[in-house]
Amino acid sequence: MRFFPPLFPALLLLAVPLLRSADHYQLGVDSQPRADVPRGTVRSGTFTTSKVFPGTTRDYQVYIPASYDAAKPACLMVFFDGGGMMSATGAYRVPVVFDNLIAKKDMPVTIAVGINPGTVAPTAPGAKARSQRSYEYDSLGDANARFVLDELLPEALKGLNVTADPAGRAVCGNSSGGIAAFTVAWERPAAFRKVVSHIGSFTNIQGGHVYPGLIRKSKAEPKPLRVFLQDGSSDLDNLHGNWPLANHDLAAALKYAGYDHTFVFGTEGHNGKHGGAIFPDTLRWLWRDWPKN
Repeated sequence: MRFFPPLFPALLLLAVPLLRSADHYQLGVDSQPRADVPRGTVRSGTFTTSKVFPGTTRDYQVYIPASYDAAKPACLMVFFDGGGMMSATGAYRVPVVFDNLIAKKDMPVTIAVGINPGTVAPTAPGAKARSQRSYEYDSLGDANARFVLDELLPEALKGLNVTADPAGRAVCGNSSGGIAAFTVAWERPAAFRKVVSHIGSFTNIQGGHVYPGLIRKSKAEPKPLRVFLQDGSSDLDNLHGNWPLANHDLAAALKYAGYDHTFVFGTEGHNGKHGGAIFPDTLRWLWRDWPKN
């Protein structure tokens, strides 16, 4: 396990989970709106013309920091299950946290794109739309990466100046969204080199349990990725696998192969309580060596 540098004492404490109560996982000041911090804007859209996932409809959100300057390329962070991640009152509160950390220069000026999983319209009267979340997120291969890079982002980022430097581009998700984030960067490290996975589903839902072996076999030529993992001792254990064991296995493989990574293991279950509480420090770790704006 690679621990946090001394610059981040809060995360050093969180890396010793069994000494902490679940009640400790509360949102801190960086997750609360501040009257003295300029607020970014969030715009929304709907995408319906995918060729990678034909017949799907999905909503997306774009957060633009108040300090964004169109003359300077901003960094980029993509969030799967974007509606929940971008909510100003949810576990992660991406717009609020980004506002606060960007204002303090604890992270670069970063545009965030939240992407919801696709749904397919019902074919029978009274039926519900069918979600493609597991198919899109849990599957291995480059389909989701192609969708994000070739289809969704060109529309969502229209008119915005975003860096082409992959070190300035991150991807994040929870659960199936966590493995989806890793898969996109694994398949396209020339586009994304920073990954945040909370309670990641590196289990056998759609074959994701093979990642530790693939990572270990990349030791001779590791991919240029920085990976943040979070999970909890009360996470899922079901027919697909054991989430805490799967995340420990992934972290061990990343260490063996020499990847830039850290793994914060707590006591929570399959939810965003722990991940949300440490989200501001997660971002500080992720962007720790990016030039100050």
